Amino acid sequence: MSTRQDKQIKCLLVDDEDDFREIMTFWLKSKGYSVIEAAEGETAVRLTREENPDIIFLDLNMPVMDGVEALKRIREFNKDVPVIVISAYIDDRKAKETMAYGISGVFYKGKDFKEGLSLLEAALRTHKQLKK
Repeated sequence: MSTRQDKQIKCLLVDDEDDFREIMTFWLKSKGYSVIEAAEGETAVRLTREENPDIIFLDLNMPVMDGVEALKRIREFNKDVPVIVISAYIDDRKAKETMAYGISGVFYKGKDFKEGLSLLEAALRTHKQLKK
């Protein structure tokens, strides 16, 4: 008999910086999460559609398609998936822009990963309550 808790939570991690993605993926996996990676927005949109992640960490500043545009496109077909935006800048204009598309929080690069984990857990708790 399998319960919801047996299923690994699937995170989609979207960031154009390979080093950051590698460290964050390692860290998330060490906490028991399954991770899918994308280096840019177009791939993030496709993977959200194909893989149906439980939560998305989405970098805002990426070439070609930035996080705001990727989030707009994801919200066209998935209004519910929790999204935590990643930004290197505390006062990021794009982070404010994403509020209109329903985000669960902002994780700032350079902060302790524990903050990212707190955001992730809070977003998943809230999301599960919404689904009930």
